[in-house]
Amino acid sequence: MSTSIKHVVWSQWDDLVVPSGFTLRSPATTDLATANLDDITFYIPSYMGGRAALEFSKKMPNLKVLQMPNAGYEDALEFTRPGMTLCNGRGIHDSSTAELAVGLTIASLRGFPDFVRNQERGQWIHQRYQSMNDKRIAVIGYGSIGKTVVQNLSGFDVTVVPFSRSGADGAVKIEELDNHLPTFDVVILILPLNDESRKLFDKRRLALLKDGALLVNVARGGIIDTDALVAELNSGRITAALDVTDPEPLPAGHPLWSAPGVLIAPHVGGNTSAFEPRARRLVEGQLARLAAGQQLENVIVAGDII
Repeated sequence: MSTSIKHVVWSQWDDLVVPSGFTLRSPATTDLATANLDDITFYIPSYMGGRAALEFSKKMPNLKVLQMPNAGYEDALEFTRPGMTLCNGRGIHDSSTAELAVGLTIASLRGFPDFVRNQERGQWIHQRYQSMNDKRIAVIGYGSIGKTVVQNLSGFDVTVVPFSRSGADGAVKIEELDNHLPTFDVVILILPLNDESRKLFDKRRLALLKDGALLVNVARGGIIDTDALVAELNSGRITAALDVTDPEPLPAGHPLWSAPGVLIAPHVGGNTSAFEPRARRLVEGQLARLAAGQQLENVIVAGDII
């Protein structure tokens, strides 16, 4: 049974395919900063638009569905009103973020930052670096991206142990993490940021990492206590590769920039050439489900329309 609501959709793509009877708005026709947004019922904030893009939802009194274009949704929760449905972009960034997690791991262990610096100086410096092979790797967070990370690592000669809150699908429960942390050479973080995971890697837990361990964060910066991480890096005991930081963007002059043994990427895990076609497919699929009266996918908060 098709929906009785003829939705008005706002998307960053002006050629998005929408069902018959639906209306598409985009930056080409509707400037969010100046236009009347009263009739918008389905809103996809512009990717990487941050809080500013979410703020526009407050100008949409008839908004029924807030569809996030990324897997993370913690920043959208405060903008979800009673009766509104919140969906995330689960699946859109799996391949790109998992690819970066493995890439950062390899780059850090094999010395890519040194190669770049030496090339800029015109210096040929040969030395031995770590291999990812023969390493014991923890993947903390075993959702769709975590499972893709594990799949990508399957082509290497490594031992991978996934962790999740529930311990489902063969993962170890995160509550048992402390008992295992000292055994890992590499720890990859890809779990949501919430009250349970905020500063999960504080001073005490960072101290549990074995000497020489590599900590890779492609999740959210707030999962690590930044001051405690800087102290560990400055000691030379561990190294890190970070696509996310706290604060973010990392301000100029922050001590994390100059800490030894850290590779920093500017939160580019999902922002690749693979993003747009996958995001468009997800959104167009959601709109088709609405038109057919079917339940939406990736529902985080179930409102009047689910």
